[in-house]
Amino acid sequence: MLLIKSFSKSYGSKKAVDDLSLHIHKGEIFGFIGHNGAGKTTTLKACCGILKPDAGIITVDGVSIAEHPIECKRMMAYLPDNPDLYEFMTGIRFLNFISDIYDIPADIRRERIDKYAELFELKGDLAQPISSYSHGMKQKLAIISALIHDPKLILMDEPFVGLDPKASHILKGIMRDICDAGGAIFFSTHVLEVAEKLCDKVAIIKGGRLIKCGTMDDVRGDASLESVFLELEG
Repeated sequence: MLLIKSFSKSYGSKKAVDDLSLHIHKGEIFGFIGHNGAGKTTTLKACCGILKPDAGIITVDGVSIAEHPIECKRMMAYLPDNPDLYEFMTGIRFLNFISDIYDIPADIRRERIDKYAELFELKGDLAQPISSYSHGMKQKLAIISALIHDPKLILMDEPFVGLDPKASHILKGIMRDICDAGGAIFFSTHVLEVAEKLCDKVAIIKGGRLIKCGTMDDVRGDASLESVFLELEG
């Protein structure tokens, strides 16, 4: 579903990501782990077309993000670590705006908005301006906007930050349902316990270079993911 091949990206003289190759298959929840500044956000932004690689190839379901960005973006959703929302809009206006971008018919968008707003207990707040939302409510709205066009691939940067335990549990269930239906999820997280319980595969990045990748069982062995991560981080 998502192929990253020999991807590199620099900011001036600093190499943020160095010759990274990963393959996220359909049906997989793939965790991306590393300390702050390791290159996780740079990688995710390149995968969704926000950043241009200095070297390497990134494809979504066999389609190059560099050569066919619109086609790729229609198949995916990206949830940044700190979503910027149009705070002058109400929640429902924002969701309809996102639905318009993806040409979602009125009956389908209504059904999906109702479904996810009910799940995340946001339905009663959709008529309010986003500027009045708490951080957690904004995060829930951003998640709903990412799910509304039924993407095949979802890229998420620290998606659980700001969510209460119930919303985190709901999001984990949605992630698994998407992958069981043939989708794929690639997400970064600092919450290693979540990654250990949720992910099918995991990659650990340090200083822009991949240092460990595989199934969860292969990566952690007989230890915990936390202990493996700390050992690899030195």
